[in-house]
Amino acid sequence: MNERKANAPRRSDLLLIGGLIAVGLVLTAFVLLSRMGGQGDSLTVVIRQDGEVVATLPLEEDAVYTVQGEDGAVNRVVIEDGAVYMEAASCPDRLCVKQGKIRYAGDSLICLPNRVVVEITGQDDLGLDAVAK
Repeated sequence: MNERKANAPRRSDLLLIGGLIAVGLVLTAFVLLSRMGGQGDSLTVVIRQDGEVVATLPLEEDAVYTVQGEDGAVNRVVIEDGAVYMEAASCPDRLCVKQGKIRYAGDSLICLPNRVVVEITGQDDLGLDAVAK
């Protein structure tokens, strides 16, 4: 007699688990490769102060932009190697500087004390929006 243990996995169970793992690996590779690839020319850095656009710059071109605000407020925004970061700020906590680099559509840097928002707009190569990421 061929007795089977009650907890032994069946062949169909193993195939299902293997298939789910394969699908997960393919999706993970797809997302990672899309982020590693160039963002294309469609991404733009929009810098706002007090809700008004003060600069619109392409993400693929290196640049430094200084935002001069009221009461001597200053923020220095750097675009470098396809990423944006706040290099310096006159705000007391400098949380905007500590946020680090951003590089994808929908990402933003915010300096509340100086009322400065830096946002990347446009579409990445896959046309995904910030919600889909």
